[in-house]
Amino acid sequence: MLEEIRRANRATRVQYSLMLIFGTLCVLTAFAPLEESIRITTVGTLFGFTAGLWVAHLVQVLQRAANMQKADVTG
Repeated sequence: MLEEIRRANRATRVQYSLMLIFGTLCVLTAFAPLEESIRITTVGTLFGFTAGLWVAHLVQVLQRAANMQKADVTG
């Protein structure tokens, strides 16, 4: 799996890294000794960043696949 990540383009590696960072911060914050409302808001925000990055990555992968398929059809 690490070899696949190394072969991935730079944008994909950055997206995976940011997902890992925000996901880890989300879990750490969930167990942090903070006031409940602050903890809930922070975890929700970090989870939103993580999910947003995942959706952006998914759209990028689908767009790349569609472009490759379009190139095969026209080429």
